[in-house]
Amino acid sequence: QVQLVESGGGLVQAGGSLRLSCAASGLTFRRSTMGWFRQAPGEEREFVAASIWSDSRTTYADSVKDRFTISRDNAKTTVYLQMNSLKPEDTAVYSCAAKFPYNSDTDSHPRAYNYWGQGTQVTVSS
Repeated sequence: QVQLVESGGGLVQAGGSLRLSCAASGLTFRRSTMGWFRQAPGEEREFVAASIWSDSRTTYADSVKDRFTISRDNAKTTVYLQMNSLKPEDTAVYSCAAKFPYNSDTDSHPRAYNYWGQGTQVTVSS
Protein backbone atom coordinates (compact mmCIF):
# COMPACT_ATOMS: atom_id res chain seq x y z
CA GLN A 1 0.00 0.00 0.00
CA VAL A 2 1.48 3.29 -1.12
CA GLN A 3 1.46 6.15 1.36
CA LEU A 4 2.64 9.72 0.92
CA VAL A 5 2.62 11.85 4.04
CA GLU A 6 3.38 15.56 3.87
CA SER A 7 4.53 17.74 6.72
CA GLY A 8 6.02 21.16 7.29
CA GLY A 9 3.21 23.47 6.29
CA GLY A 10 2.12 26.42 8.37
CA LEU A 11 1.68 30.16 8.58
CA VAL A 12 4.55 32.41 7.56
CA GLN A 13 4.98 36.08 6.75
CA ALA A 14 5.75 37.23 3.25
CA GLY A 15 9.44 36.91 2.54
CA GLY A 16 9.80 33.98 4.90
CA SER A 17 10.67 30.36 4.28
CA LEU A 18 9.19 26.93 4.84
CA ARG A 19 10.42 23.43 4.13
CA LEU A 20 7.89 20.78 3.22
CA SER A 21 8.62 17.08 3.50
CA CYS A 22 6.87 14.12 1.94
CA ALA A 23 7.65 10.67 3.32
CA ALA A 24 6.86 7.86 0.91
CA SER A 25 6.33 4.18 1.53
CA GLY A 26 5.09 1.18 -0.39
CA LEU A 27 6.75 2.01 -3.70
CA THR A 28 10.17 1.87 -5.28
CA PHE A 29 11.06 5.42 -4.39
CA ARG A 30 14.36 5.58 -6.23
CA ARG A 31 12.53 4.81 -9.48
CA SER A 32 9.67 7.23 -8.84
CA THR A 33 9.37 10.70 -10.22
CA MET A 34 8.16 12.86 -7.35
CA GLY A 35 6.16 16.02 -7.79
CA TRP A 36 4.76 18.85 -5.73
CA PHE A 37 1.47 20.47 -6.66
CA ARG A 38 -0.63 23.12 -4.98
CA GLN A 39 -4.24 24.16 -4.99
CA ALA A 40 -5.65 27.43 -3.75
CA PRO A 41 -9.36 27.81 -2.91
CA GLY A 42 -11.40 28.08 -6.08
CA GLU A 43 -8.41 27.33 -8.27
CA GLU A 44 -7.28 24.32 -10.22
CA ARG A 45 -4.44 22.18 -9.05
CA GLU A 46 -1.15 23.71 -10.16
CA PHE A 47 2.22 22.11 -10.81
CA VAL A 48 5.02 23.39 -8.60
CA ALA A 49 8.08 21.18 -9.05
CA ALA A 50 9.22 17.68 -9.94
CA SER A 51 12.23 15.50 -9.29
CA ILE A 52 12.76 13.03 -12.12
CA TRP A 53 14.28 9.74 -11.02
CA SER A 54 15.82 8.64 -14.31
CA ASP A 55 18.30 11.49 -14.80
CA SER A 56 18.12 13.42 -11.53
CA ARG A 57 16.65 16.45 -13.29
CA THR A 58 14.38 18.90 -11.57
CA THR A 59 11.69 21.04 -13.15
CA TYR A 60 9.81 24.04 -11.80
CA ALA A 61 6.82 26.17 -12.57
CA ASP A 62 7.88 29.62 -13.72
CA SER A 63 6.07 31.15 -10.75
CA VAL A 64 8.38 29.45 -8.25
CA LYS A 65 11.64 29.19 -10.17
CA ASP A 66 14.61 30.65 -8.26
CA ARG A 67 12.56 30.66 -5.03
CA PHE A 68 11.67 27.00 -4.47
CA THR A 69 13.97 23.97 -4.53
CA ILE A 70 12.89 20.35 -4.76
CA SER A 71 15.23 17.67 -3.48
CA ARG A 72 15.05 14.02 -2.55
CA ASP A 73 16.74 11.57 -0.25
CA ASN A 74 16.37 8.10 -1.70
CA ALA A 75 17.73 6.48 1.45
CA LYS A 76 14.99 8.13 3.50
CA THR A 77 12.38 7.81 0.72
CA THR A 78 11.54 11.45 1.27
CA VAL A 79 11.14 14.39 -1.08
CA TYR A 80 11.46 17.98 0.09
CA LEU A 81 10.34 21.36 -1.10
CA GLN A 82 12.35 24.29 0.23
CA MET A 83 10.33 27.46 -0.24
CA ASN A 84 12.06 30.82 0.13
CA SER A 85 10.92 34.38 -0.46
CA LEU A 86 7.32 33.31 0.02
CA LYS A 87 4.55 35.51 -1.32
CA PRO A 88 0.86 35.71 -0.36
CA GLU A 89 0.02 34.18 -3.74
CA ASP A 90 1.89 31.03 -2.68
CA THR A 91 -0.91 30.33 -0.20
CA ALA A 92 -2.40 26.93 -1.02
CA VAL A 93 -2.65 23.31 0.00
CA TYR A 94 0.55 21.64 -1.14
CA SER A 95 0.48 17.98 -2.08
CA CYS A 96 3.19 15.61 -3.09
CA ALA A 97 2.64 12.98 -5.73
CA ALA A 98 4.45 9.93 -7.04
CA LYS A 99 4.72 8.76 -10.60
CA PHE A 100 5.43 5.04 -10.46
CA PRO A 101 5.76 3.01 -12.55
CA TYR A 102 6.92 5.12 -15.44
CA ASN A 103 4.40 6.57 -17.88
CA SER A 104 4.88 8.96 -20.75
CA ASP A 105 2.65 11.75 -19.46
CA THR A 106 4.44 15.01 -18.88
CA ASP A 107 5.83 15.41 -15.39
CA SER A 108 4.07 18.73 -14.89
CA HIS A 109 0.58 17.34 -15.40
CA PRO A 110 -1.39 15.83 -12.50
CA ARG A 111 -2.58 12.91 -14.63
CA ALA A 112 0.97 11.59 -14.79
CA TYR A 113 0.93 10.78 -11.09
CA ASN A 114 -0.52 7.60 -9.64
CA TYR A 115 -0.36 8.40 -5.95
CA TRP A 116 -1.12 11.51 -3.90
CA GLY A 117 -0.66 12.66 -0.35
CA GLN A 118 -3.33 14.37 1.71
CA GLY A 119 -1.72 17.77 1.46
CA THR A 120 -0.43 20.36 3.88
CA GLN A 121 -1.64 23.94 4.20
CA VAL A 122 0.75 26.79 3.52
CA THR A 123 -0.48 30.27 4.36
CA VAL A 124 1.60 33.35 3.61
CA SER A 125 0.48 36.57 5.24
CA SER A 126 1.22 39.98 3.79
